[in-house]
Amino acid sequence: MSDPATISPAIVETLYEDALQLAEEARALFDTQDARAPFDEEDTQFRIALSCEGLRTTTRIMHAIAWLLNHRAYFAGEMTEFQLRRHGRLPPPQPEGDARQLAMMDLYTRSIIDRSRSLYARIERLDAAWRRHYAMQPEAVHRLRERIGQAFAVS
Repeated sequence: MSDPATISPAIVETLYEDALQLAEEARALFDTQDARAPFDEEDTQFRIALSCEGLRTTTRIMHAIAWLLNHRAYFAGEMTEFQLRRHGRLPPPQPEGDARQLAMMDLYTRSIIDRSRSLYARIERLDAAWRRHYAMQPEAVHRLRERIGQAFAVS
């Protein structure tokens, strides 16, 4: 398997723009859904499902944006590598929604939800690759210990 592409400012900027656009679409979608007329029991179930998916979707997008903002700050020199490694972690993904609730949604709403999952998965892969790049391998630690031991060995 080949090494993953490094994270560059261009990649981060492109994903950031995509995430902002998706956030605006999600906000517009989930804000306007509550403006409907009085509702019955079926409508109540739909609104509950919509609220749950709206929270999952917006949380997923905001976590992705926060990760991207941290990397933008790092590339701009506003954050050190140590700070990024310590505070730039991507939170675990949101739990998947109930398939029955998702079936209540129209195609556009499901597409926004799916796009947020896809964006998050892309960021997750980048985060994992970035962390692997900076992870210290045990054999490197052992080699370092050996060198330190040799340097301080008593003759």
